[in-house]
Amino acid sequence: MFQDFFLGFVKIHILYHASKEPIYGVEILEELARHGYRLSPGTLYPTLHRLEKDGYLSVEKRVIEGKVRKYYAITEQGLAVLGESKKKIAELVDEVLLDK
Repeated sequence: MFQDFFLGFVKIHILYHASKEPIYGVEILEELARHGYRLSPGTLYPTLHRLEKDGYLSVEKRVIEGKVRKYYAITEQGLAVLGESKKKIAELVDEVLLDK
């Protein structure tokens, strides 16, 4: 249940970091771990693929040290969702943490 519940937060983290610069799987796994999210590749990669399929991320394949690596960047649609998510997060923080 914990993983399902926080998957929304993970998606927002992914969109946020992809809005700053293109990201790739191992890099975002490490970044998410820094925030306390322990995801397996079996959870992360389907999430990235779903965000791409839904139009929130675009993907570019690059060859790095002889291996193909997929870099994900946020799309205009992803930026719109991220913007709306930030508003909802602010409302939630005000209500839950600041008891307003």
